[in-house]
Amino acid sequence: MKLGFTTLAVFMNENNEIIDLAQKHDFEIIEILGEEMILEKDNHEFRDCGLDIRIHSPTVDINIASLNKGIRKESVRQIINCANIAEDLNASAITVHPGIIGRNEPHLREQAMLFSIESIGEIIDNSNVAISVENMPVRGKFLGNTVEEIERIQEETGCYLTIDTGHGNTCGNLEEMLNLKKISYCHLNDNDGKKDQHIALGDGTMDLKLLKKIDTAIIELNNFDNILKSQEVIRKLGLI
Repeated sequence: MKLGFTTLAVFMNENNEIIDLAQKHDFEIIEILGEEMILEKDNHEFRDCGLDIRIHSPTVDINIASLNKGIRKESVRQIINCANIAEDLNASAITVHPGIIGRNEPHLREQAMLFSIESIGEIIDNSNVAISVENMPVRGKFLGNTVEEIERIQEETGCYLTIDTGHGNTCGNLEEMLNLKKISYCHLNDNDGKKDQHIALGDGTMDLKLLKKIDTAIIELNNFDNILKSQEVIRKLGLI
């Protein structure tokens, strides 16, 4: 398995310190947390650093499926900007959330799905890096938490996929998600099967045997000690 970690756990560190951590602990990938406060900095250190760089596009107050046109258009603009930054940093992909719906009624959910698909298509058309859409947790407000919705988004846009193991575990569909096509990479984390807790691998109910299906992944946790703990779980499984 080609393995990395998210800068969510270390985003207050200097970029060179993050790169040094990755190299010290034998990680091959860094996924940069792509919120505005981070992307507005000069992040040139990540360019040609010898690691595979990915970016998680902004999520705070972002909704590409919003029924409000202004919010939807601004969300798309910010993600396209993230893709442009990713290209400048020689990143290979950005992960995008498919959006949320305020009132989970069938006709409103369908409209939000249409907006999400339209938005993802626009992002792809205006980007030169792989756009990878993430499956979401069990709560009804999230689009893309069923295999059917993720497959539909992919079929209608041609996007790649980022499969989050914790999200799939809350939905009971992780194995099916991991069988989908064009998975660019996975987010690794665990939970109790009910809530999206983002705890270390092995501390929840996820079937760790499913990790054998994964070729490329980043450990998505907010504590670096737990990232190393999860790395050790993966090592003991003989996957790295």
